[in-house]
Amino acid sequence: MATRFAFVGFRHPHVRDMFQRCMERDDVDVVACCEPDEQTRADLAAEGVVEITHQDFDQLLSDTACDVVATGAVYAERSSFVERALAAGKHVISDKPLCVSLDELDRIEALASKHDRKVGVMLDMRDHPIFFGLRKLILDGAIGEVRAMSFDGQHPLLRGKRPSWYFEDGMHGGTLNDIAVHAIDLIPWATGLEIAKVNAARCWSARTPDAPDFAECGQAMLELSNGAGVVCDVSYLTPDSFAYQFPHYWRFCVWGDRGVVVTSLNDKGLNLFCDGETEVRIVEASEGRPGGYLDSFLKEIRGESDLHLTCAEALASTRVCLQVQQAADQHRHLG
Repeated sequence: MATRFAFVGFRHPHVRDMFQRCMERDDVDVVACCEPDEQTRADLAAEGVVEITHQDFDQLLSDTACDVVATGAVYAERSSFVERALAAGKHVISDKPLCVSLDELDRIEALASKHDRKVGVMLDMRDHPIFFGLRKLILDGAIGEVRAMSFDGQHPLLRGKRPSWYFEDGMHGGTLNDIAVHAIDLIPWATGLEIAKVNAARCWSARTPDAPDFAECGQAMLELSNGAGVVCDVSYLTPDSFAYQFPHYWRFCVWGDRGVVVTSLNDKGLNLFCDGETEVRIVEASEGRPGGYLDSFLKEIRGESDLHLTCAEALASTRVCLQVQQAADQHRHLG
């Protein structure tokens, strides 16, 4: 029997990936789509890809037989949809971020436990061939014990194209929570090391003075379970003209006892610098797993094994990222 999905909220384009993958699967039926925002409904109708069946989410829950609720709503509104879906006995999968506060996450986890439901998150960075390759090199010991790491996840601001709600007070929830969650999920999977501590974090506004609630720059300093340090920058500072084709988009540099590996999402391979050698090795990316986040979610709610991303991992990554954002919001840094 196919798993029945109902979608609520299409105000972030990321959810289109999940929607399209569901539409293409034989084991999934999309049985309803809800969008409360009038302008978004009009835009979807003009595109002709998503058929909106409901304007009211509670009405959808009362009259639609479904197994899963998927959401790509405005960040600050996601928790409301997720909590109501869980209370109605539905599994949930959300675009990232799942929510914008630790209190919201606490309620989501309590409801999921109470109703024995699963909560997944669309964390798809670990699906990419480059990062499968990164994981293999690290876990195979190519650079020895991981001692330090940096990652750059800068994005283009694309003001005028990016959804306008990003710049509205209270709707975004923080740049670190928005972007860094991809890497925070990737790091334990790729290294076998947990993120143990948030040492410092900062968000600030550099280019959006008219939207003070949207601090588009974000940096953090983290510590792994073996004492290794991680520094990151996930600001909206990439030139718009390069956008997501910027050569250093999602660049990772991992330093170990016996070498260094450097790569970016747009690279064709990984640069491996081994101690004792004087020439860089170019290592081909491994085979990826497109849509792995959705495959794993479906397997988990069906009680199957061999999961690429578990719901527990997704929730743990969400919690760490919210803690990082909270550190920035509370000005937890020296000075």
